[in-house]
Amino acid sequence: MGVAPRRDQEPSGRRRAGELSGEVLEILRKSANALTPADVQQQLTARGVGPLAYTTVVTTLSRLHEQGLAERFRTGRAYAYLAVADSALAARRMRRALDDHDDRDAVLASFVQDLSSDDERRLRTLLAQLDARDGDR
Repeated sequence: MGVAPRRDQEPSGRRRAGELSGEVLEILRKSANALTPADVQQQLTARGVGPLAYTTVVTTLSRLHEQGLAERFRTGRAYAYLAVADSALAARRMRRALDDHDDRDAVLASFVQDLSSDDERRLRTLLAQLDARDGDR
């Protein structure tokens, strides 16, 4: 008789796609400070995730960084990681959506048409502030 897989694993015993990344991202978001891979590995173990090789944690953190979900900072010979703020992440996604289409005007027009009147007012205010700031240069 085989060992039953944990609830966070598929019947094959493998973790579901993206599950480890989600756990790691949650740990980064809850931390006030940047965390090293060793810090993340320790917190994953405390949550009952693992045992995981240090290299698995480093790879997961590196992928989160490549996806723009985590920032990294040099700390000695290693890196420490911090989750990207949700607003920065949303802005990156919006820029990526613009970059993925040839007709930027159409994408922007569609976006603006769907804004609530409050959001439209906010956008106008932000654009005016940017214009004023650029005029000061």
